[in-house]
Amino acid sequence: MIRSIPCRVVVWTMLCGCLSASAQQVTLKAQLQLTRDGHRAKDASKAVIWLTPLGTTPAPPVAPQTASEVPQLVQTNKSFRPSLLVIPVGGKVEFPNHDPFFHNVFSLFDGKRFDLGLYESGTTRYVQFDKPGISYIFCNIHAQMSAVIMALNTRYYGISNSHGDISIPNVPPGRYELQIFHSSASPDELQALTREITITSGDSFIGTFRLEESNIAHAHMNKYGRDYDRPDPQSPAYARP
Repeated sequence: MIRSIPCRVVVWTMLCGCLSASAQQVTLKAQLQLTRDGHRAKDASKAVIWLTPLGTTPAPPVAPQTASEVPQLVQTNKSFRPSLLVIPVGGKVEFPNHDPFFHNVFSLFDGKRFDLGLYESGTTRYVQFDKPGISYIFCNIHAQMSAVIMALNTRYYGISNSHGDISIPNVPPGRYELQIFHSSASPDELQALTREITITSGDSFIGTFRLEESNIAHAHMNKYGRDYDRPDPQSPAYARP
């Protein structure tokens, strides 16, 4: 004989299960120490630490973007604002030109490869980042312009503030690969910090990470692999504001 279970019992059981799973999640803290020539940097912001689940650790799907969640990498005053974006894999980024002259946004190195060509003030372009990776963004006209877009296939990440504090919320216990990124650190130094970690329900601090700042992010060629041309004041593409 099959006995019926009162609805309130089912709801209570499901609620207890959800509360138990939620209670196990932890907010992880980390600290970045950024140095340059042996001295602590005044600004330790824009480092990213992310955790990728390993083995049997649950890996919930990354929530896709909605139309209202598409971030902008704005071109203004011959710079990109913000200079760092972290988005889910498959997400889009909008590149509006708010300067009173042309820009040519491109990324032909790691991550997503694209070239948006010349486009004028008041217009915009979109790019979809369909695979995980780190994309270095430049302008083919203005060599001083640079930014980074990170497309991650995990929701467990945090970005450092100016003091180097990093927080990663709602992380379930389990095994993870920890990776770290900062645009001013060398790839070898970042790779050396990659490690496997095991998170338990009692963990809160996952460590202090030390990076040496360099000029690596500022050394790049144009989209043709050549040095940048000297600005021509007569060309509308190089017009000054």
